[in-house]
Amino acid sequence: MDLKTAKEELKRYQEKCAALGHAMSILYYDGVTTAPRGTAENRARTLAVLSEEEYRLSTSKETGELLSFLDENKTELDEKEKREVELLVKEMNDRKKIPMDEYIAYETLIVEAEDVWHTAKEKSDFALFEPYLTKIFETNIRFAGYLAPGKKPYDYWLNEYEDGLNTEICDNFFGALKKRIVPLIEKVRSLPQVDSGVLFGDFPAEKQRELSKYLMDTIGLDPLHVGLSETEHPFTTPLGSHLDERITTHYYTDYYASSMFSVIHEGGHALYDTGSDDDLAFTVLDGGVSMGIHESQSRFYENILGRSEAFLTFLYPKLTALFPSVGNYTPRDLFRAANRVEPSLIRTEADEVTYPLHVMIRYELEKRVMAGELAVHDLPVEWNRLYKEYLGVEVPDDKHGVLQDSHWSGGSIGYFPSYALGSAYGAQFLRKMKAEGTDPDACLRTGDFAPINEWNRTHIWRFGSLYKPGELLDRVLGEPFDPNCYLDYLEAKVKNVYGL
Repeated sequence: MDLKTAKEELKRYQEKCAALGHAMSILYYDGVTTAPRGTAENRARTLAVLSEEEYRLSTSKETGELLSFLDENKTELDEKEKREVELLVKEMNDRKKIPMDEYIAYETLIVEAEDVWHTAKEKSDFALFEPYLTKIFETNIRFAGYLAPGKKPYDYWLNEYEDGLNTEICDNFFGALKKRIVPLIEKVRSLPQVDSGVLFGDFPAEKQRELSKYLMDTIGLDPLHVGLSETEHPFTTPLGSHLDERITTHYYTDYYASSMFSVIHEGGHALYDTGSDDDLAFTVLDGGVSMGIHESQSRFYENILGRSEAFLTFLYPKLTALFPSVGNYTPRDLFRAANRVEPSLIRTEADEVTYPLHVMIRYELEKRVMAGELAVHDLPVEWNRLYKEYLGVEVPDDKHGVLQDSHWSGGSIGYFPSYALGSAYGAQFLRKMKAEGTDPDACLRTGDFAPINEWNRTHIWRFGSLYKPGELLDRVLGEPFDPNCYLDYLEAKVKNVYGL
């Protein structure tokens, strides 16, 4: 095989992988948005067939020979090709370590588990979901044993979501957050609470859909490549490449802020994915490099930009036009309400200060289950105990407790720490952005996201997965990652909101 032919084969191989991924993603997206509830078995059968095809393609003799040849000749590859081969070789070797029948069975399990999770959440009955979640955790532990024998199973999966991450780093990171966040929450408890009435009332779903479209246009999402649907738990998924991105939201007619901020959050994910350079399309480099970097973008747009006083003041006239009751309050009232610090039950509705504690609870529970120190059966009790200990709130039922997130039903064990890491990355990106001359507040006062998007596109989005997370952070920041930057940002916002 000559190098030119091998490069052409590499391109064709990645296009086939993208096509299979496209088909499987559409089935997933359909299943959690518009598909009738009784169709899960049909999707599971189809996904089993597609998963087998994906497995056979990625582990075939031909693929192995192609990737081995390219790896042996990597000195003659350009930067992009080297990274493609690096990631594809890892993917092939990892997949070969998992027996095909177990790989397919797990893909089928996930489809079934997600369907059952929806029903269990509606009925607030963890017992319905428990056997599926038990199998998911058991499979993740077993697969980690195949993929990284001798390594803690949870460390393996943490590293898969954020290259280089492990429990030691997480323990230190969360310890640093807890040390400053808990006293900050206690300080707020001693102050008169902010009135949040501006966020509650009667807000028809149709008016909220109009707001969603306005927000997508305002933050710069391309309507030709980004679609919006409704689902139980908001998420974002690319369908095949950065040229087809879908975001979702959920409307509550008594609380418009839920959907408003979820659209901005998921929009941040979509901006990152669709911001990849076009020459990365249909390759393994297309889209974000890690969930920590991904969440840095979604949390940056939702909180640092979306909950800023500058942006909410800009948005105020649109909100009053759609929802007249908002006009009973001032833009300053809106800003303070959107940043009210109050321990609560639901992670996705949590304020920025208490949010890391929600993530920490999930991290600690996952770590213990993966280490065999906690049974899945006991998750609801431990969940409720930690919410009382860390946040001081009583969990009334499973729906508002252990069943609130969709991540476990999708097999995303080790994902949650990315939310807190991403929040911290975002604060440091903000500081760098300002140092380089882009003033977000000045842009947001007029609703002009273009300079902010251009900075992110130039420094982060366009590279897709070309660089490892740590390498990308080094390129963007030019300094070590510092969680204290995030904590300084939180303290400054609290001082503004509560007039300290």
